[in-house]
This record gives sequence, C-alpha cells and structure tokens, in this order.
Amino acid sequence: TMKAKELQAMNKNELETKVADLKAELFNLRFQLATGQLQNTMVIQGVKRDIARCMTVLRQLEQKDAQ
Repeated sequence: TMKAKELQAMNKNELETKVADLKAELFNLRFQLATGQLQNTMVIQGVKRDIARCMTVLRQLEQKDAQ
C-alpha cells in the first residue's frame, strides 16, 4: 500500500499514471477472483484504497492550483 506522503510528493502526471496502473491491477484481481485463482481477497480492498488515496491527492492538487 502507498502512503499519503509518498503520493503527495508526486506530480499530477505521475499520479494519473499511478491511478491507471492501479485500475488495471484491480481489473486483473477481479478477473482472478472470478476464475477462482485469487487466494487473498483483501488485496482487492487494498488496491481500492490506494486508488482512493491517489484520487484524493489529485483533487487536493487541483484545488491548490485553482486558488
């Protein structure tokens, strides 16, 4: 899992890339879940939280730029 401090150190492009990568990973994890290959289902929850953290930091950057 990513820490909020690590994400805040990234720029907007890096965060957008990270979100895209995490969404692709989430898709793959859901596919594994559907086919019965996923052992630890908590991984899905962790990836969702990482996506949410990235989106939150992106939103904070947008608000800071708007000021």
